[in-house]
Amino acid sequence: MKRFRSGAVVSLATVALLLLPSLASAWSPAGSAPVHPGVQTHTQGAQCTSNFVFQEGSTVYLGQAAHCSGTGEATETDGCTSESLPVGTAVEVSGATKPGTLAYNSWLAMQASGESDPDTCAYNDFALVRLDPADVGRVNPSVPGYGGPTGIGTVGDLGSTVFSYGNSELRLGITKLSPKQGTVIQNEGNGWSHIVITVTPGVPGDSGSGFINEDGQAFGVLSTLQIAPLAGTNGVGDLGKELAYARAHGFPGLQLVNGTQPFNPSLVGAILGA
Repeated sequence: MKRFRSGAVVSLATVALLLLPSLASAWSPAGSAPVHPGVQTHTQGAQCTSNFVFQEGSTVYLGQAAHCSGTGEATETDGCTSESLPVGTAVEVSGATKPGTLAYNSWLAMQASGESDPDTCAYNDFALVRLDPADVGRVNPSVPGYGGPTGIGTVGDLGSTVFSYGNSELRLGITKLSPKQGTVIQNEGNGWSHIVITVTPGVPGDSGSGFINEDGQAFGVLSTLQIAPLAGTNGVGDLGKELAYARAHGFPGLQLVNGTQPFNPSLVGAILGA
């Protein structure tokens, strides 16, 4: 706790929140910001898609999947045994003038802490790329086409509608194929993962892209291309659980940054705006 001269007692968390508007006011306009959710990231040649913007104090991060910095085979998905490039590795961020830096990787965090829960090991697939301070003014936290996110939320019931934005190089730069809408068809791993089917499906290079629910809340990070229960579905890691793990392993003040644009749950609108 910190006591000010006025006598008011304010928690450190409240102080951090009070500082957020000064940084938020520096966000680049949504329509022209070169760095935003959904931009491509390249980690020593591996291309992925960023999910959301995060902040701890004055430091700004883009989220990506932990496996984007993996050094093993594509089939190595258990974060407690799969290897990764180290924290400190340079990450190229589309739209940024300088490389970002891998600041957190859930696989490395789990291995360092001796994590043994099988569901956590299998599905905790989240990383943070710290942006260079020179690029913070080039950032807007809004999801292209859809706006939001409006906070952290849950996936909802089976059959719920979800939205995402992929940016794989396999789409050859056709941005109108990036917005996606889909449905939740299964949950697994005691809430750590959600199986979704979308049009179009997430493909290699979309890994790490963010998912938002019907209320515009961020709930997931694309992790895997699934064969079962239905070919072409995707496994989406639960962002709430992944954030909680990151906060418990070195990033206690980490927060999602809400978009500056209102959420619009329209696939057609997102495509037309792409």
